[in-house]
This record gives sequence, C-alpha cells and structure tokens, in this order.
Amino acid sequence: MPTPAHMFIPAFGAAAVVVWRIQETTRPLSSKKILIPPLAMSTGNLMFLYPPFRMPVTWALGAFLTGFLLFSVPLIKTSELKIQNDQIFLKRSKAFLWVILGLVAVRWGMRSYISQYVSLLQTASLFYLLAFGMIVRWRADMWKRFQKLMGTATQVE
Repeated sequence: MPTPAHMFIPAFGAAAVVVWRIQETTRPLSSKKILIPPLAMSTGNLMFLYPPFRMPVTWALGAFLTGFLLFSVPLIKTSELKIQNDQIFLKRSKAFLWVILGLVAVRWGMRSYISQYVSLLQTASLFYLLAFGMIVRWRADMWKRFQKLMGTATQVE
C-alpha cells in the first residue's frame, strides 16, 4: 500500500523538473548544460555497491532499455532547440508539462505494481535505471542536435 511519501516524492520530483525546464529555456545552452545532468546522475550507480540494491542483470538491462528506448521518446519529441541572437536555446514546449505528468503517472503505476514482487531497494534501483536510460538518450539526442546547430550557427557568420 503506497504511503503519502510514495505519492509526494514523485510529485515533488515532477514539479522540480518542470521548474528546472522552464529556467533552462531562459538561458542559452552549452555542451556543459546538456551533458552534466546525465554525468551527475551517473553517480547514482554507486548504490549498487550496497548489496540490497542489486538485482539480476536482465532486470537492470530491461529497466535501462525501457527508459532508453521508450520513455525518452516523449522528452526528445518535446525538446526543440532554436537559434536566437547567435545563441542556442531550448524552446519552451506546452506539451512538456503533460509529458512529465504522464511519465510520472506511468512510473508511479509501474512502481506500485513492481513493488509487490521485489524489495523496496530493488524497486528504487529499477526506477533509477529507467530514469537514467531516459535521461542519457534524451541528453545525447539534445547534444547531437546542439552540435549540428553550432555548425550551422558558425557557418552563417
């Protein structure tokens, strides 16, 4: 049975992502701003040093690939880059809020189901890997488009 914390923490996380994303659209992008979030998030892999967080490799690979191949797609589709005043910005998307809320709802439903069958720490590990796969692909795609626009921006001058 989900506790209030099980509902509050994802809602807080979603709100933080929305606020961060709005702020991100007001400042020019750089390679650092695109690449640091997945690199910083990768430190979460240290949790696997503690045995209760560990799971079979097939579960870990399945969670990562689900995030990478499936959950990243809506983020990629709602992340458009634009050149403005010779700088590259992330364009604000009205659909992004709905995408985040939808992803939170799906993840919460999946977590409620999966937590019935595995430990709380393994559930946390699975959903960390899902989110990590999602962020890695999203940011890699964004970086690739950023590099392409950087080439276009320098050719225009």
